Amino acid sequence: MPRISNMRKAIIYMLISVLGFSLMNLTVKYLDRLPATELVLFRSIVSIVLSLYFIRRQNLSPWGNQKAYLIGRGLAGVTALSLFFYTLQKLPLGSAITLQYLSPIFTALFGIFILKEKVKWWQWLFFGLSFGGIALIKGFDSQISPLLFVLGISSSIFAGLAYNFIRKVKDTDHPMVVVFYFPLMAIPVMTIISFFNWETPMGWEWALLLLMGILTQIAQVNMTKALQMVEANEITGFKYLGVIFALGFDFFIFGYTYEWPVLIGMVLVVSGVLFNLFLKASLRRKAKRNAA
Repeated sequence: MPRISNMRKAIIYMLISVLGFSLMNLTVKYLDRLPATELVLFRSIVSIVLSLYFIRRQNLSPWGNQKAYLIGRGLAGVTALSLFFYTLQKLPLGSAITLQYLSPIFTALFGIFILKEKVKWWQWLFFGLSFGGIALIKGFDSQISPLLFVLGISSSIFAGLAYNFIRKVKDTDHPMVVVFYFPLMAIPVMTIISFFNWETPMGWEWALLLLMGILTQIAQVNMTKALQMVEANEITGFKYLGVIFALGFDFFIFGYTYEWPVLIGMVLVVSGVLFNLFLKASLRRKAKRNAA
């Protein structure tokens, strides 16, 4: 019974997290007058204050042990988020988020070289399924210019690189220190960039910037709670419900409708990622049972 209770709570936490991130994406869409790099800067200022607060509470050194990987995590994460925010501002939400959903594939590919992990033959089939979906989306979604397509894919590539750096330091550095390195890298880089293309927020934009930071914190806290209650492979699939929220926002708020080939492409992208995730989890559980 406690196990069932934990799973239900974890699902609730994960759904709150998905909703939080989806609403955060919506605020970014409404802040399209401000440069994406400026949004990353404001988000990072909130993040570094919160990170330092929790690091001090836990009496941790903020600098960590594997500094090269921590710096790499920060820079890759900053690049990924900046590109993602830019595509969110320029593309329909569903298209931008679907392109970002390729990040687990690039995580696995980078893992071959950084973590010395092997990719099974069946994973390549699922990767092909997802990329086939991307080809459909690119071919039929007139909103996606070649430049935005490349930037969206690049965002998922850098996200995959950042995830590998995070996994590289999981046994040597505290999670709060890993989180801290994102704003530590973002603030100086985004400050320099923003100096050349600064747009001062006006009126309601200040409220949306604050809301963006609050929604991010709510989403991250609830995701962390969910991942602490059950194994990650049992719950992470729920985050892909975010594309449902994105499609709903596109249709009901922005009046944007997708052609059927584009929707089929989105289904293929998410299916390829989820099939890979669930089969890996199933094989892992089977290996544990055999070992016992």
